Amino acid sequence: MNDDVRNIVLGVIAAGISATLGWAARTYLWRRGLRRKQAFFGLPENSESLLVVNRDPATAEPAVHRVDVFALLELSALIKDCGAHVQVVTQDVVHQGFGERTEFCVGGPASSRRMTAHMAAMLPGVRVNVDPEPGPDRGAFQIGGERYRMDPGITEYVLLARLTAGDRRETRPAFLFCGQRAIANQAATRYLARNHERLARRHGNGTFVLLLKVVNSHAYGPDVVELVGDVTRAATSPPPAPAPAPRTSHRAS
Repeated sequence: MNDDVRNIVLGVIAAGISATLGWAARTYLWRRGLRRKQAFFGLPENSESLLVVNRDPATAEPAVHRVDVFALLELSALIKDCGAHVQVVTQDVVHQGFGERTEFCVGGPASSRRMTAHMAAMLPGVRVNVDPEPGPDRGAFQIGGERYRMDPGITEYVLLARLTAGDRRETRPAFLFCGQRAIANQAATRYLARNHERLARRHGNGTFVLLLKVVNSHAYGPDVVELVGDVTRAATSPPPAPAPAPRTSHRAS
């Protein structure tokens, strides 16, 4: 074998080794990213999850708002990426405890009994105005001492929460998407899909509650979202007790 042939053979071998090492490195990084994603969502390979759909409060019939359907599709894609299975159930037929399966619950308390139950049990510091009558406080959020009113199509708020119960490793989280309108629900699901890696780095696999603001949905749909703040402490703490009324003393004349 002359030098030219030897150099060609060595070059092919080096290229093959480099390609193999590159493939192995990419596979390792992909698998590590997948494991982190599965841990954050509580969705190991072939695990079961629950997708709780709300009802459209604008109709008397049991129906799902068209925009909420888009939110459910985005969540289904996330679940499929983790290699997990999903069961879709309506908000009024869920009869299971918290933490048995990863749960994705979409819709505010006006459209979902399941959301009402979760908020009463785990978000005592949040109040949502569900009065159907028109008014400036319709749909408003009260979180701690702050109130957040919506301006439909201009400014809408949504709570994105990852909630866990207890310290057992096998306990699955529940993700809540509680928006003032359906477009806000979809905005929260899209925000989670785009930012889950950053959220996992910041919050780990524990509980967090974020308040998001959807900006000008009339023009931009669910795509322009601002993080108002992390409201975990205020949302998970009981609201402060009202101050007692001052006593009035009556002296006999």
